[in-house]
Amino acid sequence: MKLFSGSSNKPLAEKVAEILNTKLSPIETMIFPDGERRVKLNTDVVEEDTVVIQSTNTPVDQNYIELFFIIDALKRSGAKSVTAVIPYLGYQRQDHVFRDGEVVSLEVMIRFLESLNVDNIIALDLHSIKIPELFNIPVTHLSGLPLFAQRIKSKAFNVLVDSDDPKDFLKDTILVSPDMGGLRRIEQMSEMLHAMPWIATVKDRDLRTGDITIKQFDGPLNPSELPGKRALIVDDMISSGNTVIQSAQLLKDNGVVSCDVFVTHAIFSEDAPELLQDSSIDRVYVTDSVFIPEEKFFPKLHVLSIAEMVAKELQK
Repeated sequence: MKLFSGSSNKPLAEKVAEILNTKLSPIETMIFPDGERRVKLNTDVVEEDTVVIQSTNTPVDQNYIELFFIIDALKRSGAKSVTAVIPYLGYQRQDHVFRDGEVVSLEVMIRFLESLNVDNIIALDLHSIKIPELFNIPVTHLSGLPLFAQRIKSKAFNVLVDSDDPKDFLKDTILVSPDMGGLRRIEQMSEMLHAMPWIATVKDRDLRTGDITIKQFDGPLNPSELPGKRALIVDDMISSGNTVIQSAQLLKDNGVVSCDVFVTHAIFSEDAPELLQDSSIDRVYVTDSVFIPEEKFFPKLHVLSIAEMVAKELQK
């Protein structure tokens, strides 16, 4: 197997290669003055099983185009198979028509991938469990939840608890879904954490402007039980940070003593790091599915790596 990386998240690809005891195969990428790209493989891939790792986050279109070019180069050069590891799948929030006249952007990207005859897609925490059904090629859907559960049950995360029993760590702790669309995710997380109780905050979104407001709760846990609890907000991605920030503030206003956030994809908008740092959130845990540049790091941020998870899947 030969492993290749696009430019969007090379540090993750390097970690995966190290775990697999191999090196990234060389790619030559040239960018012309008008912005056009040219990709050239600098290794033989005839009859080889190949893997390309490329998240399609910001700049989304540029990263998709680079992925398409690498896949095409592999296919044209005689690769036996091409697996595309796309930890973050761009346009996944545009998976259906919200208003008349809109494009289904994700389906457009999927058709591009299918036209290139990709053999397999590996993605992480897709926004909807129905997204793999939109593909006519195999999709392996990985989850960051076990990684989060492992961290939550660790002694390092529970330094104030005088016990080595993970169940003691979880005492007086609740899970929170920052919107009703994440209920399946929060129920799965609850199962991993010994049936931890959970609640959801209710999000209202203006489809025209995208603005959100969060003012109430729903779910099996009664808001009257919140005082004195530690809250763990779990979601699939952070963009502006508004959803988790408003959810955390509502929880704190209702007596929660601490609020940590666990989110797979750090799609930080320009102001998100500052807003998250200045919020009532205590800690923000994300994965390295998306490369986070140095200027977007902030003191509350902690990054967990998905490299071992990806490497294990590639070894199957």
